[in-house]
Amino acid sequence: MFTGIVERSVPITAASARGEGMRLSIADAWHDVKLGESVAINGTCLTVAAIDAGTLHFDAVRETLDKTNLGLLKVGDDVHIERSLRVGDRIDGHTVQGHVDGTAELLAHRPTDLDWRMTVRTPPALLKYLIPKGSITLDGTSLTIASIGTESFEVALIPTTLEITRLGKRPIGWPLNVECDMMVKTIVSVMERSERLATRD
Repeated sequence: MFTGIVERSVPITAASARGEGMRLSIADAWHDVKLGESVAINGTCLTVAAIDAGTLHFDAVRETLDKTNLGLLKVGDDVHIERSLRVGDRIDGHTVQGHVDGTAELLAHRPTDLDWRMTVRTPPALLKYLIPKGSITLDGTSLTIASIGTESFEVALIPTTLEITRLGKRPIGWPLNVECDMMVKTIVSVMERSERLATRD
């Protein structure tokens, strides 16, 4: 479990095929991580598979590569990282599972007098989970939906987010990892199931 508050951005130090999956490596930014711990990389929950010489290694299976942007990463690319939440920690973002729902294409960057706006294409299957002023996670970053269009939505980035993350530097067309708000997904799922059951009676 995570909060979507990215701790820092770090470069990929190694990326190689591993069967049908991929092994990704980053420098150990914390120095007390243990084998088997969960770390979110670009919002994707991965398990620490190996540790050596100050480097953390993670294995991503084919399903993860198909649903996320991790398969596009190469050595030198910056990723957002966050360790899992501990009991008693403050939740400064929102509840994030690290289970990416899919990717959404970055359409535009637009600076304003108060913030930096990003326009993102909405995957049709995820549109029902977006609500005005609701939470959304993009590449592991907890954000608030500023507006919703028929085929896209917009988020606002404050200076702190621009400094800690690389969202403001993502190229147009970049497939952002998206995780919709878990509470909204739960409510929608329960309502849809109830409607299906009602039609059977």
